[in-house]
Amino acid sequence: MSAPATESAAEAALRSVLHRARQAAERSGRSPDRVRVVAVSKTKPSDVIRHVYNAGHRCFGENYVQEIIEKAPQLPEDIEWHFIGHLQSNKVKSLLAAVPNLEMVETVDDEKLADRLDRVVANLGRKPLKVLVQVNTSGEESKYGVDPSGCVDLAKHIKLRCPNLVFSGLMTIGMLDYSSTPENFKTLSNCRGEVCEALGIPEEQCELSMGMSSDFEQAIEMGSTNVRIGSTIFGPREYPKKDGIQ
Repeated sequence: MSAPATESAAEAALRSVLHRARQAAERSGRSPDRVRVVAVSKTKPSDVIRHVYNAGHRCFGENYVQEIIEKAPQLPEDIEWHFIGHLQSNKVKSLLAAVPNLEMVETVDDEKLADRLDRVVANLGRKPLKVLVQVNTSGEESKYGVDPSGCVDLAKHIKLRCPNLVFSGLMTIGMLDYSSTPENFKTLSNCRGEVCEALGIPEEQCELSMGMSSDFEQAIEMGSTNVRIGSTIFGPREYPKKDGIQ
């Protein structure tokens, strides 16, 4: 029996994205193994995600707590889930309790959220959770994220005061239309330099999560180690309201 067209398209699209990501890494003189593709499955049903999983992919991202809570138990336990949406402190416990294979929260934007994540990880007896500091590189009031001038302090707080979290790098969304510009990427790269100097860690230990469907190749060429690809893999989304990763 042939696979549904949408699933076949997603599998082919995944292969194309992985190939393009490898080429971009090679153009930047880096090993393709240093670039992670997060397949953003927001609004897509579990059977479509499973088809991409069956194609060999293991890293998936979700934006909404309720969606990931519903989907994760229906899918294989070796998926590495990334939470890439705005996370409210009051939803931390339900997220971490329901998704034991949550690999990373990419959107830590203040000390309150970091402290809450740290406490819940400890209370649940989970292994330390990887986190990224979300930086508002575009300066838009509508965007979440710490101001670039505050990223060092937040990274220090996580590194020194949150023993159940693993500070793993920095993340940015980009512009209001969910595209980015070289300036956004450069700002995040500069923040990494400042954070690594302050923490005394090599830049190789500080990830950059930047780049989405429309700009991931440029982001990789400018140093991204983690790109979040949604519609290019899964096709257009249908939401009741406009919000999300392109």
